[in-house]
Amino acid sequence: MKVIDILKEDKLSLSFEVFPPKTSTNFENVRRATEEIAALRPAFMSVTYGAGGGTSAYTREIAQEMERCGVPTLAHLTCVSSDRAVVHQRIEELKEAGIENIMALRGDLTEEMAGQDRSTWDYRYAVDLVREIRRSGDFCIGGACYPEVHPESTHQKEDIVHLKEKVDAGVDFLTTQMFFDNHLLYNFLYKIREAGITVPVVAGIMPITNAKQVERAIKLSGSHMPQRFKSLVDKFGADPAAMKQAGIAYATDQIIDLFANNVTNVHVYTMNKPDVARQIQQNLSEILGK
Repeated sequence: MKVIDILKEDKLSLSFEVFPPKTSTNFENVRRATEEIAALRPAFMSVTYGAGGGTSAYTREIAQEMERCGVPTLAHLTCVSSDRAVVHQRIEELKEAGIENIMALRGDLTEEMAGQDRSTWDYRYAVDLVREIRRSGDFCIGGACYPEVHPESTHQKEDIVHLKEKVDAGVDFLTTQMFFDNHLLYNFLYKIREAGITVPVVAGIMPITNAKQVERAIKLSGSHMPQRFKSLVDKFGADPAAMKQAGIAYATDQIIDLFANNVTNVHVYTMNKPDVARQIQQNLSEILGK
């Protein structure tokens, strides 16, 4: 089933994300976690694509596992370190595996890449990959967006111009980078609708279940941490069990507020943790039925 058809349904949806193992020795653990999360029957599940494409084979295998579990699957694909032949091969592999949904991403630049001349690269931006996928088959294509600002952009207006280009190239829906202040998303949605971007937007929520995740979240996304969240980490960060409970509660509260304000689709970055996915879903059990 295509993700865009799920997002267009007149009901609330909750989806989850997993990431593939870096080595074959960890594959079985990830497969089990994937099965446990899939057993919760989320609206769909996504599986990431390692930096530089290093886990691409595992991405396909985990995506196939999701499909076997009967859960619609969204496979990530990045292009920054790949030439056209490699990308074509990855697209064909996903097609052969029966995957209908692709999240088209440029991918993170390494320090070495950031200093290179990118003018000769086959894919400089995600929009280039979107066009390639659109030409390659009948895929539902997702794209990323930043409720605050992309780390490489000078301002949000520039961000939204490029986002419109990506949508016009063939993106069917957008998923946001993690954020911890819902007002940032509401402001962002207003601005992109004004700019003519009308595709569905899925809100990306990251449950912070240990204090070490905070620094990584800021580094990855440049996310603003509201004082309420900082206070939570200050109070409970040294106690792993309390921090986990508080982090799940904070994420749940974000999701409830989003649903209450007509953001109907939420994607949870569950970090291969079935217990976190299960608890959030249980917290929302009656709400999701409305």
